[in-house]
Amino acid sequence: MSKVDMSEGPLAGLRVLEVGGVGPAPYCAMLLSDMGAEVIRIDRKHDSESGLPVERRFDVLYRGRQSIALDLKKAPAVEVVKRMVLRTDILIEGFRPGVMERLGLGPEICLEVNPRLIFGRMTGWGQTGPLAQAAGHDLNYIALSGALHAMGRAGGPPEIPLNLVGDFGGGSMFLAVGVLCALHEVRTSGRGQVVDAAMVDGATSLMSMIYGLVASGYWTDARGTNRLDSGAPWYNVYETSDGLHVAVGATEVTFYRNTLLVLGLKEEDCGDQHDRTRWPHVKEAFAQAFRTRTRDQWCAAFEGTETCFSPVLSLAEAPYNAHQIARGNFVESAGVLQPAPAPRFSRSQPSIQCPPSQIGEHTWDVLRDIGYSDQEVASMAEIGAI
Repeated sequence: MSKVDMSEGPLAGLRVLEVGGVGPAPYCAMLLSDMGAEVIRIDRKHDSESGLPVERRFDVLYRGRQSIALDLKKAPAVEVVKRMVLRTDILIEGFRPGVMERLGLGPEICLEVNPRLIFGRMTGWGQTGPLAQAAGHDLNYIALSGALHAMGRAGGPPEIPLNLVGDFGGGSMFLAVGVLCALHEVRTSGRGQVVDAAMVDGATSLMSMIYGLVASGYWTDARGTNRLDSGAPWYNVYETSDGLHVAVGATEVTFYRNTLLVLGLKEEDCGDQHDRTRWPHVKEAFAQAFRTRTRDQWCAAFEGTETCFSPVLSLAEAPYNAHQIARGNFVESAGVLQPAPAPRFSRSQPSIQCPPSQIGEHTWDVLRDIGYSDQEVASMAEIGAI
C-alpha cells in the first residue's frame, strides 16, 4: 500500500506531521488519523520499530498513517521536514526539551516557515521546571501527581494502573485537546503557537475531583479507605466461586438496596450505606455472598436489575461481549483484532485509514508529493539522508 485510504472523518483535510517518538505522541497521532486527518510520520532511518518485540502490524498505535524514514542529522533531511511543514497544520513531536532545536527544527524555525503551524510538544515533565531534562516513564509521572499513591487497597502498596493514566490519559489526550484548541484559535488570530503537553501536568489534572474532595475533608489520603478506591463495599471487585471476578458500582442508595436484594442480604444487618465503620463488615458479607456462585450465575441473577453490576472480562473475553459487539468497539485490520476508533459522530464517521506502515514505506512517494524529483530523491538516498 503506497497511500492511505481517503477518510470522511471529522478531521478530513487536516494535515499532521508526526516526528518520531513512542507511546503518547504516536497514540495522539493515531487518534487524529482515526478522526480523518492525513498523518505522515517521520521515522528515524535506523529505528527498530517501536522498541516492542512484535511485528509492525501488531503495533496498532502506528496505524492510519504514512511513514517516511529520515536521518535528521543530515542537512537535506532537515530541509525535507521544512518543506513538509509548509503544508502542515499540526506538528507533533515527543522528544526531550531541546532536541528539536538541536536538529534545527525547533518551534521558532518551523513557525517562521509556516506562521499558522500548531507545534505540539509531548514530554513527561514539560518544557520547563527542574525535572524537564530528567528521564522518566508513565509510572514516574503519575507518582509525582499523587495519582499513584491514591490507587491500591488499604494496607497495601500503590497499584500500577497499566500505563493508561500518564501516557495516554494525561499525555495523548491532553496533547490532542491542546493541538485542536490551538487549531481553533488560529482561525481567528492567524498565528500558530506551541502546545506544551506534559504527562505530569495531565495526570495531575485528571486528579482534579479527588483533590477537591481532599480539600473538603471528605476524601482521606490513606489509599483504600474511600468510596472510589476499594474502601467502600458497594464500589468494589469480588471473586466468584469459579475464581473469576465481578464489579459492583452501586454508589446510589437505590442501586445499593437493589444489590442487597440480589445478594440476599438485609439492609438492617448492613447498616447505613455511608457508615465507614461498617464497611469492613459489609465488604466481608458481600465477599461471602459472591463466593457462593459462579460469575455467569451472578450475571444471570443481576440481569435486568438496577444495580450497576458487570462481570470483569479478560482481554480475551471483552471483544466478544454482546454489548461490545453491538457497539462495534473492536475491529479487525490486517488480521489484527483491535479497538475501533472512538467516539461516534452522527455524520462524519471515523475509521482506520490503513494498518501500521513499515518504517520508511512511503518515503519516495511523500518526497515526490512535496515536489522532489526522482533524481533528487536518489541523491538523498545515496548520502544516507533517507
